[in-house]
Amino acid sequence: MTGVTDLTPDEARRIILRSQGLIGADARKGGVHAMLRRLGAVQLDTISVLARSHELVAYARLGAVGRPKIERAYWHNPAQSFEYWCHAACILPIEHWPLYSFRRRAYLKRRYRWHEVPDGVDKLLAQVREQGPLTTSDVGGAKNGGPWWDWSDSKIGLEWLLDIGELVCSRRVGWRRVYDLAERVVPAGLLAEDLSDEECIARLAAVAGRSLGVANRTDLLDFLRLRGEQAAMLDEILRSGAAGLVPVTVTAWPGKKGKPNAWADPAALESEPRGRHRTTLLSPFDSLIWHRGRTERVFGFQYTLELYVPKHKRVHGYFTMPVLAGGRLIGRVDPAREGTTLVIKQLHLEPGFSAVKRADDLREALWSAAEWVGCEAVRVERADPPELVPILSTTSTVK
Repeated sequence: MTGVTDLTPDEARRIILRSQGLIGADARKGGVHAMLRRLGAVQLDTISVLARSHELVAYARLGAVGRPKIERAYWHNPAQSFEYWCHAACILPIEHWPLYSFRRRAYLKRRYRWHEVPDGVDKLLAQVREQGPLTTSDVGGAKNGGPWWDWSDSKIGLEWLLDIGELVCSRRVGWRRVYDLAERVVPAGLLAEDLSDEECIARLAAVAGRSLGVANRTDLLDFLRLRGEQAAMLDEILRSGAAGLVPVTVTAWPGKKGKPNAWADPAALESEPRGRHRTTLLSPFDSLIWHRGRTERVFGFQYTLELYVPKHKRVHGYFTMPVLAGGRLIGRVDPAREGTTLVIKQLHLEPGFSAVKRADDLREALWSAAEWVGCEAVRVERADPPELVPILSTTSTVK
């Protein structure tokens, strides 16, 4: 497809799936390390239903990789990744450390993010320097005793030092961040690299473009969470070609008639995506679907996570996971665990898909996930359409 500037929605969708590592066996090469570098960022979240989101992202692409192996691949010594703010709190490849200096400088200039920076930050930094890597428990705890955002001064101070790059988190213990000096964790060559804001955003736009495959301006802004002056920088970078992305037109995507309405990684346009599509459950925070507007544009799938919706008002469930099969989002499930049984509290097949034709795909997605988390049976409590309940439920050992 060399030189192509016009794409159908289906062509764009397949390019996106391949760029995200969800088509073809080649996507599994290199394991978790290669997957992280392909995606550019893996979002973190505290919620764990089947597993935590960063584990689910790896599972969706690589299959039943052992969960301890995934953890070691993300948080390893010496560090091959670090945590910082991209689309949200994310695991990022360590070689991307210099690319976020624009954000560290912005935080330093504001001296505020969620909380006022307390006095005593210099003492905290000295404590980490003298005593080695520390968690919040080592410096008095994370909370003052109120809601989750009621952080202790020590927690605020450590997070502030992480925001501005004095400290870095490259591993966790019991889901607690371990803070260490950047100079002890980040390789010296990366630490010394000095990039302007424009250079940072240009290189990160290239990362986002490769990860997304085909993306409009909103997708790129959402991936990197750019606003104001930084968003204006991105616009100029796209116009100038400094990110290496090429303009394309995706029919049926919003835009001005006769004008390109998206950007693509040129390498993604060089060949037709081939290979088997992954059939899998997706984390709500997977980069394939983390931008809900993009999810609807690419897949025709309207998706709202109902975590914070009162229980009696939920339509699809607490932690609804989309089901990917054949390159489509064919349904959604609300999972839970009871001992060694994977319980699907609700399952909804998307309109337009046949229960008979998609039953095998749904069964593969559910049973594969069950086996991965150590369950031996699957029980579907409710389904739409209801005939899927007996088809998908089993009390036998998962094969």
